[in-house]
Amino acid sequence: MFTLHQRLKDDTIEIARLKLSVALLMNDSSFPWVILVPMREGVTEIQDLSKEDRAALMEEMTAAAKVIRKVFKTDKINIGALGNIVPQLHIHIIGRSKTDCAWPGPVWGNSHPVQYGQEDMDKNIAILRSALQEELSC
Repeated sequence: MFTLHQRLKDDTIEIARLKLSVALLMNDSSFPWVILVPMREGVTEIQDLSKEDRAALMEEMTAAAKVIRKVFKTDKINIGALGNIVPQLHIHIIGRSKTDCAWPGPVWGNSHPVQYGQEDMDKNIAILRSALQEELSC
């Protein structure tokens, strides 16, 4: 049974459940930031996924990156799977702009998270959910 790591539960809000992954919104309004977590118990590395799951993950990552770029008009997309603090496999897809508070450096350690207000959170979740579903149905 799939269980989301507590740190991810604490720092994110669920957007949608996709074919393979749960899509989460990082609760930091400084960046458009989606995290994909494959719903496979005990998986810590991409290479631990089956060939089919790796292909599905790539499709979901590509869809999330396209959606962030389109919706938020970002200059660059950063994608990473670190896992040094949260061992559960999760992929960060972060929209970056030349005007963001951490540009051109990494988002980690360069700013303090600015949590979403309820209205902005609800709006972004609805937009991202709809756009992801549309992108993945093409």
